[in-house]
Amino acid sequence: MALFVIGDLHLSIEGDKSMEKFRGWENYVERLSVNWRAAIKPEDSIVLAGDTSWGMSLGEALPDFRFIDALPGAKYLIKGNHDYWWETRAKMERFFAENGLTTLNILHNSAVRVGDVSLCGTRGWMMEDGKPEDRKITVREAMRLETSLRAAETLGGEKVVFLHYPPIYGGGCSPDILELLRRYGVRRCYYGHIHADGCAHAFNGERDGTVFRLASGDFVNFRPLLVE
Repeated sequence: MALFVIGDLHLSIEGDKSMEKFRGWENYVERLSVNWRAAIKPEDSIVLAGDTSWGMSLGEALPDFRFIDALPGAKYLIKGNHDYWWETRAKMERFFAENGLTTLNILHNSAVRVGDVSLCGTRGWMMEDGKPEDRKITVREAMRLETSLRAAETLGGEKVVFLHYPPIYGGGCSPDILELLRRYGVRRCYYGHIHADGCAHAFNGERDGTVFRLASGDFVNFRPLLVE
């Protein structure tokens, strides 16, 4: 049993927001499908690190969910800034059940034990402009992450954190998030959100005992990244 991660699939299977017009996104849905099936077996798991579908509602996102559900493995979804379809956990889980989506799971204010690893995750936030509202959102996201980390301590295993926004980017960072990673002894953190030329400023390396890896779809060439 293996664990993988990939973020920012930006699917629009039956919609009009295909990403193929952007450099590096040519034929991305087929590339993703081929690479996924080559790497992931039914008994494996994969975290989808936000921005999964362009659908504006659960109904609009259904074709994208069906595409993902048909791929091998158990999927754990966290929220991205473009996941406009995101609802309460109860609504999403009911929608998945009503539509026979048996491999999709929500990772939000929670933790899940997968083998020797406890998955923790939240959207996160970037303090790019230093606005007061940004600070409020960052504090809220840190609280959500701590809820997830506390749940993971009960489950046991190595705590591995998955975020949508990078906790470190360029010359900036989210100190509340980084403090939680340090305090809870998180050794690995995976994130998405960053694309194209922005990837040159993404942090891939170790800081204060945590190794950070960017896992956005175009950065990893639509090949799910092996975690465990």
